Formats: sequence, C-alpha cells, structure tokens
Amino acid sequence: MQEFAEDGLSICPVLEEGQVFYTYHEKPDDFCEGAWKSIERYVHELAEGVGDDWYSKDWMKKPGVAIVSCSDGLRPVIMKVEATHIESKTEKKR
Repeated sequence: MQEFAEDGLSICPVLEEGQVFYTYHEKPDDFCEGAWKSIERYVHELAEGVGDDWYSKDWMKKPGVAIVSCSDGLRPVIMKVEATHIESKTEKKR
C-alpha cells in the first residue's frame, strides 16, 4: 500500500464495520457502487434461492451465505452476503 497509495489514504470512507443492509435485488441507498458491483451477483443468486451445487462443495460451509470482498485492492472491505426470510422493501410481489 505504501508503494502505490496516495499519502494519507485510510480505510474505506463509505462502508463501516457492522453496517447491515437489506435488499432483494437493488443496490441499497448509501451503499458503495464499487462494493455493490463486487457482491451483486451473490445478492441476486442468494435472493433467488440457489441450490447447494452453487457452492461446489469447496467454498462456503453454510448454504445461503457468501463472504465476498470489494475490488478495492488497497483497502478492501469484506462483506457477508446472507439470504434471510425478512421481506425487503424492494422485493417485487409475485
């Protein structure tokens, strides 16, 4: 980081430890666009109820969960994407 980052670069200024966001398919308000691009695929697939084969039995132990990092190589944020049964305000009624 010292070799490539501007002086004074610190941790992610957008997301904070412990924040929780709920969504069905849309990027939550105030969520980092770059981080969203990193997790969007997982959000969509978990929202649709992917099967156990999605994990290829070599990635995540717990179905319905994905641990993903954003693409900021100098100050990545690790995110837990988890399917819930909580109805989202953005969920489309079927």
